[in-house]
Amino acid sequence: MWIYEKKLQYPVKVSTCNPTLAKYLIEQYGGADGELAAALRYLNQRYTIPDKVIGLLTDIGTEEFAHLEMIATMIYKLTKDATPDQLKEAGLGDHYVNHGEALFYQNASGVPWTASYIQAKSDPIADLYEDIAAEEKARATYQWIINMSDDPDLNDGLKFLREREVVHSQRFREAVEMLKEDRDTKKTF
Repeated sequence: MWIYEKKLQYPVKVSTCNPTLAKYLIEQYGGADGELAAALRYLNQRYTIPDKVIGLLTDIGTEEFAHLEMIATMIYKLTKDATPDQLKEAGLGDHYVNHGEALFYQNASGVPWTASYIQAKSDPIADLYEDIAAEEKARATYQWIINMSDDPDLNDGLKFLREREVVHSQRFREAVEMLKEDRDTKKTF
C-alpha cells in the first residue's frame, strides 16, 4: 500500500541546539492535536466513511505520519548536543530521567498520549468537522511555535507543516460539501 522513500517530505534544518524549542515541538509529536493523533484519527475514520472520501482520509492520514517523522527529526536535531543541565533548564529534566534521549509520545507538558485524543462517530459529516477542527488546531499550534522560535531554519520547516494543515483543512471542507450535497439529493426508490 505504501512506498517509503528514505527522505523527509520536506528538509529539516535547525540553526542551533535549543531544547526549549524541542519541548514546544513535543506538543506536535504526542499532543492531542499533534501529528500522531491526526494520522490515527483519519486512518481509523476511513472505515465508516463513504467511498467518495476514503482516499482523502488515507492520503492525509499517511501524510501525517510523514509530518510526525519531520517533527521527530526536528526534536532530535534540537536536542542532540544538549547536556542534561540544558534539558533540565528547558523543562525536559523529567523526560530525560524517564526516557533519556528517546522520544516519547507526550505533549509539551509531559502528559502521555492517549487514544481518547482520537474521535470517531461513524457519522461522516461529524467526523469531517472533527478533522477540520483538528487541522485548524494544529495550524494554530504551529503558528504559536513559530512565534516562540528565533531559528529561521527551523521556522522554514514549521511554515511548511503549518501550510499543509491549511491544505488538509480545505480538502476536508470540500469533502463535507460533497457529502452534504449527496445527503440533500432527493432519493427515489
